[in-house]
Amino acid sequence: MTAATPLLVGCDFSSAPTRRKPIVLALGASAGGRVQLSRLLHLATLDEFDDWLRQPGPWLGAFDLPFGLPRELVEQLGWPLAWPALMTHYAALSRADIRQTFAAFCAARPAGGKFAHRATDRPAGSSPSMKWVNPPVAYMLHAGVPRLLAAGVHLPGLHEGDRTRVALEAYPGLLAREVLGNRSYKSDERLKQTPERLIARKDLITALEMGQSRLGLRLKLTHAQRDTLVDDASGDGLDAVLCLVQAAWAQMQHAQGAPCYGLPAGVDPLEGWIVTA
Repeated sequence: MTAATPLLVGCDFSSAPTRRKPIVLALGASAGGRVQLSRLLHLATLDEFDDWLRQPGPWLGAFDLPFGLPRELVEQLGWPLAWPALMTHYAALSRADIRQTFAAFCAARPAGGKFAHRATDRPAGSSPSMKWVNPPVAYMLHAGVPRLLAAGVHLPGLHEGDRTRVALEAYPGLLAREVLGNRSYKSDERLKQTPERLIARKDLITALEMGQSRLGLRLKLTHAQRDTLVDDASGDGLDAVLCLVQAAWAQMQHAQGAPCYGLPAGVDPLEGWIVTA
């Protein structure tokens, strides 16, 4: 990082963004244990995402997409065992190739153990990064990571890049679950956008504002920002803000001298790790 205070970014990513369902970036800053949201930025195309990634630093971003695949999967498929070569190989595949390959892998395995998992999945409670439906995180990796590499950003523990532009893998569900347990706070389906989910969003935002999480950070919102996050039943803006808080935690760890932005020692350099897990 440079001496300048980095812009903090939380990214709710989509592998197929549209104007109706864009990539959402929560932009902000952190100081003294407080995380200030400055604004939400909506990107309707992957080209707009590319352009944003290339803007000069310093910035530190937490991105809701997997940065790696399970080592077990990669070894069984005979794919490259070095992360940059693996990502090059993966980017060259079509989505149909990915679906067919992963479906065949799962079909050969027993019930209850169809998917291979990364070491980070259990502590984070995240979906396996090879999953191609509900949610299609395998496609998110395919669409997102090659763009991070092409933009030349730094991926701690995985790839050396421009250290004034730092990207970490995040998972908003990890922080949300700490506050809400198994209560759902969002849905893209209108019929599932219930009063109970509205109340859960309010409770989650209040907890973030009060600093009621193990991250020890308090979220600072304007009244208008709070209303926007509460009213967004898809939860996309709130997910971006959850990632923003995770980015602020990583910045705090870095400022306190923790190596690799608080990622644990001994992270598998093929699989990567979800920040704060």
